[in-house]
Amino acid sequence: MKTRNKLFDILLFAAALVLAVLFFFPIYFSLISAFKSNGDILRNAVSFPKSFYVDSFKYLWTKTDFPEAMVNSVILTLTSIVLMIAVIPMAAYAIERTNKKWTNAAYVYFLAGMMIPFQVYMIPLFKEMKMLGLYGSLGAPILIYISGSVGFGVLLYTSFIKGIPREIEEAASIDGCSSYSIFWRIVFPLLGPCTASMVVLNGLGIWNDFLMPMLVLPSGEPKTMIVEIFKFVGEMASQWDMVFAGTAISIVPVLIAFIALQKYFVKGVAAGATKG
Repeated sequence: MKTRNKLFDILLFAAALVLAVLFFFPIYFSLISAFKSNGDILRNAVSFPKSFYVDSFKYLWTKTDFPEAMVNSVILTLTSIVLMIAVIPMAAYAIERTNKKWTNAAYVYFLAGMMIPFQVYMIPLFKEMKMLGLYGSLGAPILIYISGSVGFGVLLYTSFIKGIPREIEEAASIDGCSSYSIFWRIVFPLLGPCTASMVVLNGLGIWNDFLMPMLVLPSGEPKTMIVEIFKFVGEMASQWDMVFAGTAISIVPVLIAFIALQKYFVKGVAAGATKG
């Protein structure tokens, strides 16, 4: 029995190691290619750079719209995440604690929105942005990102709120706290792992999004980092050194954020699997 368990552990470790290598290889490939010239990349794409070539980074920062695009990416990501955290938890709290027919109907409505593919309502959505006067501005993708995250966010937060004892809120209410104060001072701090999961998952999706900024933001002006990187990929020829240099720059903030929130993110995923 012990031999069988030991063999199973070895096979499990080997499988995990293979998956880790497969997932890490694109990151490794992007990072080593960022410090090679276009010719070196085309000659031997997977070889380690013989010397660190940084001219592509200098060109990106001084000769292109990449810095402005990076600022747009930061604004889109941070603004969307802050507004999501300011709105979605309160909506989930109202749905979970009110527990009336209309709140249950709202909950089902939010969940139903997750089942509709983006391509189905893409054209009407863009027409709506034009009617609101937001098309071509950063406000359009921000509004779309927030509305698109409501369904998953409400589902995630309601699952966590179910595990918070009502007695805590009742005690605070007796002490004179309003519903608003009870949520932000008592309930919301207990939702830290859930909030970290929201920040990582949605922030990563917004930071790496290509379709929305490409379609919504105006042409001829700096958009986001991912869209600017795509400009170096041509139909006949591509500047791969610029592509990988931009990719390496875009990876750094994501890695820093994930490492900083990793502990809370893992807690949120593990707890979310057992709640609800």
